[in-house]
Amino acid sequence: MWQLSFISEQDFLKHVGLTISQYGEKLVPYDLESFNSNIVDPIKLIFDKTVYNFSWEEIIKNEIFRQRDKSSNNDIGYFHQRIFQYIDGCTVPATGWDVVHKKETGIELPDGDKVQTVYVEVKNKHNTMNSSAAGKTYIKMQGQLLADDDCACFLVEAIARKSQNVAWAVTVDGTKQNHKRIRRVSMDEFYALITGQKDAFYQMCMVLPDVIESVVKNFTLVSTPKDSVFSDLKFVADSNGGSIALALYLLGFNGYLGFASPKGK
Repeated sequence: MWQLSFISEQDFLKHVGLTISQYGEKLVPYDLESFNSNIVDPIKLIFDKTVYNFSWEEIIKNEIFRQRDKSSNNDIGYFHQRIFQYIDGCTVPATGWDVVHKKETGIELPDGDKVQTVYVEVKNKHNTMNSSAAGKTYIKMQGQLLADDDCACFLVEAIARKSQNVAWAVTVDGTKQNHKRIRRVSMDEFYALITGQKDAFYQMCMVLPDVIESVVKNFTLVSTPKDSVFSDLKFVADSNGGSIALALYLLGFNGYLGFASPKGK
């Protein structure tokens, strides 16, 4: 039996599948060429392997994961933002705001104020904006309040320091700015606000692992990549005296004085 009352099982499965599809080329298997497309640092890998007591295969897998993970935040941002298109009262505009939430009977803010519309910027983590970006976002929100006197603007953070729905204070051009309708809101509080269910975000998190597993097993758009980097490195190593360390050096330092071009692949 489906446990979430604020989104249908069909929509949630669809959204998880679309989120996974955003991973795109990161699901393509890595070979030695793609592994070294930005040139790995062999010395760092050798230090990490030894200090953390990893095998060569483990350290290579970790580096592949690190490379894939560097660009995955945008994919998870897609999940956090686009899910709201399936929830009543919310839209996800193509441009402008990440989410717009409307309620004819009014949306009550923590201080008792009530508005009809909330305009939202969604961020993955509380520390992803520098002061310049925060200032620009705040000015954007001030402009929206001037254009619509029956609204509030939220900075919603998926990973906030704590559960909160508070006035957002920033410094713009050296002056501290604070407005009760410009608010900093954790993701759990935003889910609670739009669904009327205090633990809505918790409930979503509880069903998510099983849904992801189901999608990965059953959707044709998902295939677990079979990386060949370690076997490719072993081939290079075997062609150059059997040393994985040397094979890594040849990836990063091929063309440096004293390093010869690798034989074979």
